[in-house]
Amino acid sequence: MERVAAMATVSSCSTSSLVAATGSSKQAANVQSLGSCRVLSGGVKLRGAAGVRVVSAVRENGAVRVVSKQAAVSTPTKESAVEKEVYDCVVVGAGISGLCTAQALSTRHGSVVSNVLVTEAKDRVGGNITTVQGDGFLWEEGPNSFQPNDSMLAAAIDSGLKDELVLGDPQSPRYVLWGGRLRPVPAGPADLPFFDLLSIFGKLRAGFGAMGLRPAAPGREESVKEFVTRNLGQEVFERLIEPFCSGVYAGDPSKLSMKAAFGKVWKLEEIGGSIIGGTFKMIQDKKNNPPPPRDERLPKPKGQTVGSFKKGLITLPNAIAAQLGDKVKVNWKLTTIKKTDVGYTLTYETPEGTKTVNARSLVLTVPAYVAKEILRPLSEGAAEALSQFYYPPVCAATISYPLSALREDRLTDGKLFGFGQLHPRTQGVQTLGTIYSSSLFPNRAPEDRVLLLNYIGGAQFTQITEKSDEEIVKTVDKDLRTMLLKPDAPAPQMHGVRTWPTAIPQFTIGHLDHLESAKGALKNANCEGLFLGGNYVVGVALGRCVEGAYESAQAIAQYVSQIPAKTGSS
Repeated sequence: MERVAAMATVSSCSTSSLVAATGSSKQAANVQSLGSCRVLSGGVKLRGAAGVRVVSAVRENGAVRVVSKQAAVSTPTKESAVEKEVYDCVVVGAGISGLCTAQALSTRHGSVVSNVLVTEAKDRVGGNITTVQGDGFLWEEGPNSFQPNDSMLAAAIDSGLKDELVLGDPQSPRYVLWGGRLRPVPAGPADLPFFDLLSIFGKLRAGFGAMGLRPAAPGREESVKEFVTRNLGQEVFERLIEPFCSGVYAGDPSKLSMKAAFGKVWKLEEIGGSIIGGTFKMIQDKKNNPPPPRDERLPKPKGQTVGSFKKGLITLPNAIAAQLGDKVKVNWKLTTIKKTDVGYTLTYETPEGTKTVNARSLVLTVPAYVAKEILRPLSEGAAEALSQFYYPPVCAATISYPLSALREDRLTDGKLFGFGQLHPRTQGVQTLGTIYSSSLFPNRAPEDRVLLLNYIGGAQFTQITEKSDEEIVKTVDKDLRTMLLKPDAPAPQMHGVRTWPTAIPQFTIGHLDHLESAKGALKNANCEGLFLGGNYVVGVALGRCVEGAYESAQAIAQYVSQIPAKTGSS
């Protein structure tokens, strides 16, 4: 569920807001990213066009005045140097993937890649990271949180954000709706005998299957449904993995590829003959080949948890963009790429007119459906391969209720405690899942309110794009009344409703083959030094996008370091 919030890693993370909110006692709302979203707070509905970085709706004598503020990164006025420069790398797309790639090139590979340029078609950085603030509430309309892996933590520390990090309580339970009740998901092996989400038979079937007492692999690429049902049984699939797929991909597990979507689990059977065998094999391999020492600067998260920042996820892309300074160009729309003796010439439409940029290497971190059109003149084969990737729509609906509206059995010491809940498609609700935003991180809502982020839509409910804001909130409210709210709970306060028409890339069967076909076609077209990045390449979770960015930076640095030997020039 942390990754439905991937929103994707919703669309390769290439457009979002730029400046963190600044408080004011007169502000009724502080919107950090608008675009096509509809932000509602205090009864005021703001509908913004893409292009507003920070908008304040300020009440003055009962009226609402909308004020646009200048962002920290703006379109530069002196461009002649940009056009004359030959950049070691141009990063196309200033979402989290692009920004972290540029950051890693600067901080870890600066001796090799000394000059980097980041270009973004929109007027803001951050991609689908969309943090909104108003009336004492703070919420996310794209990704909601991240797994605090070392790459993610390093990006935060390198951006000077150590003191801004917030981590969720590792004891916070996750719930799955089953049989009309919210049932806790086991936090670890010790919980397995005691949780009631699975029957005794289901637990035994899962245990024996994990040890290898199950049908053999079919010798072809399996869907998530096929792999899990074969290895762990029908109950584990229906009650745990199917809702998890909804939470991560908003996808259909009968079409998602196990190898592509959950490769680490898939690999366990490959290397160890069974899930448990593979786990022991990995532990042994790690013992025999220990990883390098951990960066001492990084905090050590306790247990399984998720992270964010005090002022929301937008804090990270803002900080990286500010750090990179004039190396980030917004409002630059890439129109053509041409192969040259030096590397590549990129042509952009900018507010100052047409600009050309020369680069020894470049990485596209835009969504596949954008990359395919950019690459078509260079390689029809690459464009065709990228056109196979599907991005279904997903809506993020943020609403709140008074604390008194919640059922007593959902409260712990008078508070809603937990990460959130997932809803299997078989349980008669349309909402994919609900995150307890005000419980997960501090200062997300007033003390007497409960803030809930709900995801709805996905590959199995694409009609979400036809629904109005009011219809979406009505559906979500109806679902919540079946398991979380009292029957007489008041109507919710609607804060933000944002529908992403092309949200999370689906890692369906054949995904890895299509990706390799795209890379192979670029190689056949002699497009050396052109790299593909973003969530459709490495994975949809925010933390995985950052890991992938570090991997891309290493590959780019290795390529650039070899250019003099290849060309005889620097």
